[in-house]
Amino acid sequence: MPSSTLTPAVPAPAPQAPAATPIAAAAPAPAARLANPGPLGLAAFALTTFVLSLFNSGLIANAALSAVVLPLALFYGGLAQFVAGVLEFRRGNTFGTTAFVSYGAFWMAFAGYVKFVVPTLPAGQAHIATGWFLIAWFVFTAYMAVAALKLDLAHRALFTVLALTFLFLALGDLTQVTALGHAGGWLGLLCAGIAWYVSFAGVAEETWGRKVLALG
Repeated sequence: MPSSTLTPAVPAPAPQAPAATPIAAAAPAPAARLANPGPLGLAAFALTTFVLSLFNSGLIANAALSAVVLPLALFYGGLAQFVAGVLEFRRGNTFGTTAFVSYGAFWMAFAGYVKFVVPTLPAGQAHIATGWFLIAWFVFTAYMAVAALKLDLAHRALFTVLALTFLFLALGDLTQVTALGHAGGWLGLLCAGIAWYVSFAGVAEETWGRKVLALG
């Protein structure tokens, strides 16, 4: 019987898993755009400064009416401006944070000082405490004015005039010279006008999507 040749069986290749199709990584969600809190802080500062300066300048002579300043100082010049400063912190703006939080705290401190502290001070010496209170704010504003030299012309003018406002109001209280206090009041009105202008420029630019008012 003829011999037969046995061919070893070749195993079938194992089935290959289909190649995985790479999945593209999901694009990161765009970061939420934060609103610019600067115009709010400037508007709060401007309006409160304007109303107080009407009395400091002598344009409104009835001192009893100055009580209208206190709620503005507490809620708008104080609280709203303080919030604007906190939001500037989130945006990484050191100058804006320092300015708005500080001046917001100034207005709240001013309201508390006038309402609760002044009535407890000796009648003939209250002006000394007020004068040094304002001198301290002049010092702060003076170095903020130096820092503002790196900003636009409008901000440089704003902080320079504000420093002079504090200085003249302080000198008016310390020396009891009415003309100095009135000069501080007029400077305060000018300061409020500049702050309103810068606030309007910021709001208009954010709303219209282009520069409307020049800041220099």
